[in-house]
Amino acid sequence: MKYPKTSILIVDDHEVVRNGIRSYLEKISDFNVVGETSSGEEALNMVGELIPDIVLLDLIMPGLDGIETTRRIRQISPRTKVVVLTSYHEDVHIFPALKAGAISYILKDMKMEKLVDVLHRAVQGEVTLHPRVASRVLQNIRGENSEDQPLFTELTERETDVLKLIASGLTNSQIAEKLVISENTVKGHVSNILSKLHLADRTQAAVYAWEQGIVSRQS
Repeated sequence: MKYPKTSILIVDDHEVVRNGIRSYLEKISDFNVVGETSSGEEALNMVGELIPDIVLLDLIMPGLDGIETTRRIRQISPRTKVVVLTSYHEDVHIFPALKAGAISYILKDMKMEKLVDVLHRAVQGEVTLHPRVASRVLQNIRGENSEDQPLFTELTERETDVLKLIASGLTNSQIAEKLVISENTVKGHVSNILSKLHLADRTQAAVYAWEQGIVSRQS
């Protein structure tokens, strides 16, 4: 009995990376690379059209980043598994990506043979984390299981200010104007806030701020 091949969409803004991965995966008999793209926006269009089994996704791309792309892919096609393939293993990237719905988080220093194994596991619904990523997740679990102070106590004073303004519904540009800092600096603060609180997006951050009573504090 002949089984259908696993369909894979490759999303990475570096053409040399896409070409290298594609040429290798096309040699695997049970894989079918159905497309590739350099942007998150185009990836969403292709997912809606192709409904691939797996999206192999870079995390840092111009335009729509990998975290938001992951979240929207899962909305468009819940059956599609997102495997993050990136060079970044900091908390600010790991936790939001996993919360957004990625089934696996692996780094670009892995061998192609290992990548093939990760993809096989993903289509079966099995999670794979790079050892460095798994270590951070384990540390996080241990920290959450302790009776430490709430996570928001890890925020700096400026990050707390930004969180309050997020909870008040301000955009990044409005926050930048109010705090007299650049919009890029605000984006950096927002990323740090999401990482430290282990949240996926601004909406969750706003809800968290209200639940914890942060917005009612003295500024």
